[in-house]
Amino acid sequence: MPADEKLDRECLGGVLDVITQPAILLNRHYQIVGANELYINHYGTGPNLKGRKCYEVSHHYTVPCDRAGESCPLQASLESGEPHRVLHLHHTPRGEEHVDVETRPLRNRNGEIEYLVEILKSSKLASVDVSQRSLVGRSPAFNQMLNLVQRVAPTNTTVLLQGETGTGKEVVAQAIHDASERQSAAFVPVECSGLTESLFESELFGHEKGAFTGAHSRKHGLVEAARGGTLFLDEVGDIPLAMQVKLLRLLETGTFRRVGSIDALKADFRLICATHRDLKAMVQAGGFREDLYYRISAFPIHLPALRERAEDLKLLIDTLLNRIHPDTKLSLSAQALNCLGNYAFPGNIRELRNILERASILADGTVILPEHLPPECTCATTTSAHLFDPGATIMTLEQAEQRYLQNVLAHFNGDKKALAAKLGISERTLYRKLQEMGQA
Repeated sequence: MPADEKLDRECLGGVLDVITQPAILLNRHYQIVGANELYINHYGTGPNLKGRKCYEVSHHYTVPCDRAGESCPLQASLESGEPHRVLHLHHTPRGEEHVDVETRPLRNRNGEIEYLVEILKSSKLASVDVSQRSLVGRSPAFNQMLNLVQRVAPTNTTVLLQGETGTGKEVVAQAIHDASERQSAAFVPVECSGLTESLFESELFGHEKGAFTGAHSRKHGLVEAARGGTLFLDEVGDIPLAMQVKLLRLLETGTFRRVGSIDALKADFRLICATHRDLKAMVQAGGFREDLYYRISAFPIHLPALRERAEDLKLLIDTLLNRIHPDTKLSLSAQALNCLGNYAFPGNIRELRNILERASILADGTVILPEHLPPECTCATTTSAHLFDPGATIMTLEQAEQRYLQNVLAHFNGDKKALAAKLGISERTLYRKLQEMGQA
């Protein structure tokens, strides 16, 4: 190695130590050239780190992320010449962690990208640990949502959470607040459904004594309660049309008046809205103001339905059971898990929690069986009889899955992406399963 190239590499390695997050230096071929102490201490990769591939260390892959169904920040930076961020699940000594990965290209004297600095920041918003009180998931749909949450949380931008009933919109709104600079102030939720025009205005803006019959004293509204914090308008699509103009004025001027007052008060809050309705369709039908829609939809985030994140079902079940009965180690039998895996969950995570809470009451022991589930969730006995031969040797679920995958691979003519879609899993998950079988 030429002396000047060695000197350049040593200088670049020294730069890593001034970065306040875990960081590694990579060459164009995914090889780790150096790492700072924060990276070594957090990820515990051992002394033989240099020369190893980043995807091998972070994901235990044998190919780059983009060939395993993931987005690859290194490849994206090489193609665009710009920094690139992505949210990944990384292996650590503590298990899998959600990590915000940023790559920054470094150019040589000829302006060519020769090295890349990869900076890693563990996300505090989500976990795959069932004992944590954070957001829970590992599926691509969940990670896509989490990436948007992670990016917008530190800002003061208005967020619109869109998703079906029961997808956890208030939980996500709370997580955004907790990760923002307003976390020390109040998080104030407002349920907009069912509020009449007069009640909505009084609840939101407050009122003065004597403003109307029954107003015996001054009342501070929820906008005041959220001062310095976050105001969360749940089911914003249900706000009466006449009140939408008052909300719009609040957002445009940053001021409001209590009912019965002439004094303008200054508002100070971060706004997060949520709805299960199609607001664009409501705008076209005249049920929602177009100018208000564009005010509240600066940063829309889609919350995936449970059927869109089937890979998270087992993790969500374990987490919810742990939260419902933290002192009792409840679990589902393989048959009960199979029943829930074939159920559509129109009520999403909220319905799943209700099902598990009901089942935990009906179960006499620590194992939830199919008979403890609601009738709409139970599997047909004819299907079970067809799949199981009483005279056959019982195999583990892992063996059954691998045998099924081997059979599918032998007869499926499409590519891995199409196969993953048919199986209802991500390409990344399929690749991991095939790698475990030695067929990747």
